[in-house]
Amino acid sequence: MEHLQRIESLRAEIARHDALYYKQAQPEISDQAYDLLKRELAELEEQSGELPGLYDSPTQVVGDDRLDGFVSCRHRRRMMSLDNTYSEADLRAFAARVEKLFDSFSPCFVVEPKLDGVAVSLTFEKGRFIRAVTRGNGVEGDDITTNLSHLEEIHQQLPDAPDWLEIRGEIYMTYAEFERINREREQANLPRYANPRNLAAGTVKLLDPREARARKLCISLYGIGYCEPAQFFHSQMEVHQKLKQWQLPVPEPVREVRGVDSVWQAINELDALRKDFPYPTDGAVVKLNDFKLQQEAGETAKSPRWAIAYKFEAERAETLLRAISVQVGRTGVLTPVAILDPVPLSGTMVARATLHNEDEIRRKDIRPGDTVRLQKAGEIIPQILSVCLDKRPIGSQPFDFAAHLQALGLEAERVPGEAVWRLRSQNTADQIGRRIEHFASRVAMDIDGFGPAIVQQLVAHQLLSNVADLYRLQKADLLGLDKIAEKSANNLLAAIEASKQAEPWRLLFGLGIPHVGARTAKELLREFHTIETVSEADEETLEKVEGVGSILAQSIHTYFREPENVELLTQLRQAGLNFGSGMPGSQRLSGPLLGKSLVLTGTLPTLTRDQATGMIEAAGGRVISSVSAKTDYVLAGASAGSKLAKAEKLGIAIIDEAHFRALLGFPAQ
Repeated sequence: MEHLQRIESLRAEIARHDALYYKQAQPEISDQAYDLLKRELAELEEQSGELPGLYDSPTQVVGDDRLDGFVSCRHRRRMMSLDNTYSEADLRAFAARVEKLFDSFSPCFVVEPKLDGVAVSLTFEKGRFIRAVTRGNGVEGDDITTNLSHLEEIHQQLPDAPDWLEIRGEIYMTYAEFERINREREQANLPRYANPRNLAAGTVKLLDPREARARKLCISLYGIGYCEPAQFFHSQMEVHQKLKQWQLPVPEPVREVRGVDSVWQAINELDALRKDFPYPTDGAVVKLNDFKLQQEAGETAKSPRWAIAYKFEAERAETLLRAISVQVGRTGVLTPVAILDPVPLSGTMVARATLHNEDEIRRKDIRPGDTVRLQKAGEIIPQILSVCLDKRPIGSQPFDFAAHLQALGLEAERVPGEAVWRLRSQNTADQIGRRIEHFASRVAMDIDGFGPAIVQQLVAHQLLSNVADLYRLQKADLLGLDKIAEKSANNLLAAIEASKQAEPWRLLFGLGIPHVGARTAKELLREFHTIETVSEADEETLEKVEGVGSILAQSIHTYFREPENVELLTQLRQAGLNFGSGMPGSQRLSGPLLGKSLVLTGTLPTLTRDQATGMIEAAGGRVISSVSAKTDYVLAGASAGSKLAKAEKLGIAIIDEAHFRALLGFPAQ
C-alpha cells in the first residue's frame, strides 16, 4: 500500500512539473532533479508489476507541450525524447549495450552539442516549407508556423529535396537577445525573465505573432523525422552535410568517432568549448551514425535505443547574499527571493535566486550576509546549493521569516498544511497591479495596449485600486503618465470602452477567482447563462458543471459571498459591462448546436480556431479538447491529427468546414 501511495504521489508531482516545463515554460526544479523523480517512479512501477494507469504513466510517455489556442498537427514520424545520463559510467554502459548488438565490428557514433531550447519539426513538401510544429506529445504538436515564419534561417524552398521531409531541430534564444529583452523590461520597471530557454519557449507559444517577431529567435537543425523516399539519407553525418548544403543552420562542432573512449573525449572537448558559445547548451547528444544500425537497435515507447543525451555538470559559483526580499503573487502568496551580488553563471549575470518558501530557508540555514554556493540547474534555474559556513559573519542570526514579513508591514499567515505564506489583505499595490494586469490581458478582457507599465503607474498614482476603476479613468489621468500622448490616451480609452461588450466568460475569467481558468469560465456561462446566476449557485449545483470539482466549487461559492467582491461586481454592473443578461439564453435555446460537443482538429480553409470556437458557442455548442464517445462532431481540416483517427475508430460524425457552415445556416465560402 505504501508503494502504491508513493507511486501515485510521484505521478502527480511529475505531472505538475511537466505542466510547468512544457506548457508554462516556468520549471521549478532542475532536469537532474526531475530525472531522479522519474527514475524512482520507474523503479517502483517495475517492482509493483502491472498497475492501473501504467500506460499513461510519465515513465511511458513524452511530455506534452500543446496549448489551447493552437491547431494540433500530426507528425508523420513520431517525435521522441532522449534518455538522459549525468555520469561517465552510464554513458559507457550505453555505448557497451549498443556495441554488443554488433559483435563483428565497432560502430561509429556522432557527437553533437545539445542546445537548450524548444524542440521543433519543420515540414517540407517537394522542397517547399509548409509548417513548423512543436513536439507536443510526440504524436502531434502545436502548429507554430506563424510565430516562426519571419526567421530568415528557415528557407521557403530547398533545392533537390525529397518529396516529403520533416527536419527536426531546436528553437533557442542567444544570451545577447535575452539580455536585451531583460534590459528593456528593467527600464519599464518589469520583472526580468528567468533564462533564455524559458523565454524562447514562451515566445513560440505567443498568440500574438507581432509580439513573437519582436523577439529574435534562432533555430538549429540536426535530424530528420519522416522522409519520402525513405532511402534519401543513409546516416546522421549525411544529414548534417545535406543541411549545410541547403545552407540551413546546424549545431557546431559535430564529431564522428568510433569507440567509447573517443566518444568521451569528444564530449569533454564540447564541455570546454561551450563556455564561449553565444547560446545556452546543457549537454552532448550521442547517436549511432548508420541509419540501418539505428533501425536494428530499435526504440522504446518514448526514446530511441541508439541515442542518449549526456548532461554536463551544472556550472557553479560563489557570491554574497545581500538580502532576502519577498515577491507578492496575484493570489497573495509570498515567495522569498535572494538578492545577490551579480555573478556570471552559464552565460548570464545572476543577481537573484528564488528561495521557494520558509522551510527551504530554514533547511539550508540561509541568512543575509552569507556567502552562498550557486548553480544554474540544467543551465536554467539559479538555485542556492548551500552556505559557505566558514565565511559566515560573526554574530549572524537565523533568518526569521515571520518577523521579516512583519518588519515589511505585510500582514500574512501561513496556510495550514502548506509551505506558503499568504497575505491576509488582498490590497497591496503589487497585488492590485497583478489583478488588473490579468483582467486587462488578451486572454481575459483583451484591453489592447493596457500593459504592466501603464498599470503600475496608475496604481502608484492611486488612480486604480480595483478593476472597476478602469471604467472611471479620464483622458487627463492617462496624459499624466510617462510616454502617453493624446493619441495613445484616446486609443486606451476606446479599448476600455469596447471591453464592456466582451463575452461574459471573459469577465468571469478576468475576475481572477482562484482556480477558474478560461475553459471553466466558458462552461459556467454555458450552464448558468449569466454571471448573476453563477454567483447565486450553491456548491452542489456548481459541481454539476463539467470540470468543476468540490475544491473549485467551494472557491467559486466563497468568492461571490465576500463583501468586497459583491461590491466590485456592483461597480462593474453599473459601469455597463456585459454580465450575460438575456444574452446566451435565447441563443442557447434556439442554436442549431444546442447541447452538442465538438472537437476541432487540423487547419480549416478560411476559419481560425478562435473563429470556429466562437461560432460553435454562439450556436449553443461547446468545444472540448479530446475525442470520446460523448463527442457529437469532429470538425476536421487539413493535417488533422490523432483526434481524427480516434473519431473514425469510435464512429463519431466527422465534418469539414463546408458541412459545419451548413449546419449553422451560413453560406459556404
